[in-house]
Amino acid sequence: MRNYLAFIVTTVLLVGTIVLSGFAARRIPEPLITPLSTIDPHISGWNAVADNTLAANVLRALDATAVLSRTYRKASTDLDLFIGFYAQQRAGESMHSPKHCLPGGGWEIWRHESASVPVNGQMIRINKYSIQKMGTRMLMLYWYQSKERIVASEYVGKLLLARDTLMTGRTGGSIVRVMLPDTPGAVEEGITFASQLIPEVHRCFTGEKVYPTK
Repeated sequence: MRNYLAFIVTTVLLVGTIVLSGFAARRIPEPLITPLSTIDPHISGWNAVADNTLAANVLRALDATAVLSRTYRKASTDLDLFIGFYAQQRAGESMHSPKHCLPGGGWEIWRHESASVPVNGQMIRINKYSIQKMGTRMLMLYWYQSKERIVASEYVGKLLLARDTLMTGRTGGSIVRVMLPDTPGAVEEGITFASQLIPEVHRCFTGEKVYPTK
């Protein structure tokens, strides 16, 4: 009986491995229609002043298909935009979450909330973090964006990624992060910027700027 159960378990594991390997093999890369570099350099009164080059070790760690690191400026205030795009992802894995990466860079997360961003008549939920390092306080907004949806939760993102891997094999997506000084009015500025940025990112995925309604 014990040998029979061991045989059944081994068989199930073997079949599961074969099935999952088959689904992994059918993952379909989703290249960008338009490069991230074409994202509007003028957004909500913020003007791009530099496209930044990331260090080689950072790029290796990110392992992204395409990256945009850009500094925008309004008056004397800078806003940092980062987008990491992945043409395909593996189920069970996730993109580098800022909440895991920031502490390694010396940043302390002292508040974690969500924010609602108006886009084309709908409200989209994103992450809102307050962080600090050596007396410097910053506001960080970030979300996960693909052709079909925007997700704030890493856990929900993993579940949907697993579903996409099984159903369609299309797993392309991106992480989008906006950072600016945490001063009075920063939340409103960041949300307005995000509201206009989301359709720009969508355009890079699909060629269409208008973000679809639900």
